[in-house]
Amino acid sequence: MSQDSPSHDQPQVLLANPRGFCAGVDRAIDIVEHALARFGAPIYVRHEIVHNTYVVNDLKSKGAIFVEELEAVPKGGTVVFSAHGVSQAVRAQAQALGLQVFDATCPLVTKVHVEVAKMRRNGLEIVMIGHAGHPEVEGTMGQADGIHLVQTVDDVARLPIALDAPVAYVTQTTLSVDDAAEIVAALRQRFPQVHEPKKQDICYATQNRQDAVKVLTPQVDVLIVVGSPTSSNSNRLREVAQRMGKPAYMVDRAEDLRPEWVRGARQIGLTAGASAPETLVEQVIARLRQLGAVSVRSVDGVTESVQFPLPRGLVVQAEP
Repeated sequence: MSQDSPSHDQPQVLLANPRGFCAGVDRAIDIVEHALARFGAPIYVRHEIVHNTYVVNDLKSKGAIFVEELEAVPKGGTVVFSAHGVSQAVRAQAQALGLQVFDATCPLVTKVHVEVAKMRRNGLEIVMIGHAGHPEVEGTMGQADGIHLVQTVDDVARLPIALDAPVAYVTQTTLSVDDAAEIVAALRQRFPQVHEPKKQDICYATQNRQDAVKVLTPQVDVLIVVGSPTSSNSNRLREVAQRMGKPAYMVDRAEDLRPEWVRGARQIGLTAGASAPETLVEQVIARLRQLGAVSVRSVDGVTESVQFPLPRGLVVQAEP
């Protein structure tokens, strides 16, 4: 991203760092594209591979077909599980239907699934902190029977678990770090011996992007978040800025940006959720220039170097 010389008397765009794609999203998209290259279209994908309209439409144009139920995949077809993960029941169903499966579940979500299985083997009551109906939550809760979902601090008080029962918790990977901390504190208060994950479940990319917004927000008059309405981590970025007292808006595409949001602003913050590609950020910058922004500057932040390997059997070998 090229940067312009800053101008103090005219509107300036400040870019959060890091922003946009994380390693899990990169891997999920690569899995669909490699499957298309190796096996040809169509490749079926259960649920949106990641929660971004642009990404899904781009993969559709290349031959991906998105389905919500595996019955929609022809017998013997190839299906990719989305980055959000699936329940054990969905895995069993795919096997029963004779489908070829490539699993694009983010490895950090898989880590949570492994934790759940271990907690259940150890006889623990499991509490999941997350948003009801989100596919990642449905997938994680589908790893074992009887998992309790809490979405708020008040939900903790209503848990139908004996106070002396052995309890453990896991969290959705894309939660607000601050919200999750409040709920964890409530769990610790009610169940002082609660078992915790060895490492927090909220993923590094979610944490880094929220931290970047916390650094950026005091420097700007308004924050624009690039992300689709269904994207949990994108919604959390908007909420972080709003909690800090700044107006913040989310756009799925540049055309969604309304002039009145940035009218009179001298410093306009811009970030993107972990499922939003950089090309959308560039389009929003172009839109902001149309609305009067004259310079773009990146704010210093954490450099991410995480990479996740593709599943075996998917890498297309180069011809000699």
